[in-house]
Amino acid sequence: MKTMLAFRNPATIAAPVAVLALASILVVAGCRPGRPSEDTPGATVPQQDAEPWRVVDAQPSADEGIRVLVLHDMEGLAGQDDWHSFNFGDPQYPHGQEMLIADVNAVVDGLFAGGATEVHVVDGHGSGNPEPDVRADLLDERATQVLRDEPFDTYFDLVEPGAYDAVAVVGMHAKTGSGGFASHTFTLGIEFQINGRPITETELVALSWGRADVPVIFGSGDDRLADDLQTMPWIEFVTVKRATSASTAEPRPVEEAHADLRESARRAVENLASAKVMKVNTPIAATLRAVPPASLEMMEGFPGVDYADNSVTFVTNDLADAYDGLVAIVSVATRSYSRVLIERLRARADGDEILERYGNALMERWLDVESGRWAAPERGTADTSGRQYHGYR
Repeated sequence: MKTMLAFRNPATIAAPVAVLALASILVVAGCRPGRPSEDTPGATVPQQDAEPWRVVDAQPSADEGIRVLVLHDMEGLAGQDDWHSFNFGDPQYPHGQEMLIADVNAVVDGLFAGGATEVHVVDGHGSGNPEPDVRADLLDERATQVLRDEPFDTYFDLVEPGAYDAVAVVGMHAKTGSGGFASHTFTLGIEFQINGRPITETELVALSWGRADVPVIFGSGDDRLADDLQTMPWIEFVTVKRATSASTAEPRPVEEAHADLRESARRAVENLASAKVMKVNTPIAATLRAVPPASLEMMEGFPGVDYADNSVTFVTNDLADAYDGLVAIVSVATRSYSRVLIERLRARADGDEILERYGNALMERWLDVESGRWAAPERGTADTSGRQYHGYR
């Protein structure tokens, strides 16, 4: 997925809001065949005082070795204190890649030291780089990058029983509203709630892999994420910096942080037998709450929508469907990003002229369509044979 400021799913300017809103409602009922599910007949709205998920013992089998998936983000890196470093296209992005590979390699080294026999690395960041954020030429040669011939969702499309024995997450961030460095959930101004509880992306990963009885055993990021993940006390977590705002942080000494990453990753594998698996309780009340620059205000009063306080909620029995529905609603909430553009335009001396020309262009497009003078441009037929996809883009 293309990104804005290195977050997933940016808004496209000036989309028809009502149509998008209706589309998002229809999408939430869609089903993804072939995924592990948590079906419960007769879905009803869950009690809000009920636990959002349950925790069960992992039952790993090391008969065929220990396979670990490393999923990385890019906001929770050691030595990092500037958001420009995780934004593809920014002059600081190459330095961000260096910080990322250093963290990932430290964790990979620790996982192998703890007894892992196979380690795969997948891109969960989505910087907009057409190549993986982790540079293949610098990656520990013992690790393998996850690449596929078709686009895939890093959080859900890799989940298969028996594919991995454990998951480690690296360079993660706190959830929206936590006050962490670049804290967010999925993209700017978005909060995901499962059964009434706001969740981090790390918890989302754990719930997704919980469908296949696979535990998350390791994580790294800032101190606010460490607080958020008190819900997962079994994981080995390394705090690499202290967040002082969403745009500033005080990193620990980098060598010290890397030593902790190695040691904690080693312990995580050695203690795999005591790890826990998170399983969502059904039926699932999935809520998306929007905060600026996102907004769901346009959904108020929309027929059939459970809207309140800039939030939309729906109920499903399947976690993958909940995720699909939340992502669909994200596409509505992020349309308000264009307000920032309009604010900037109005502040320009020629802003009113630009907006007037835009309004005229909309009118002319409509008139041309109604008059039969306009035809949609043909889509390009670029050759994608041989292309490999690495996750979020």
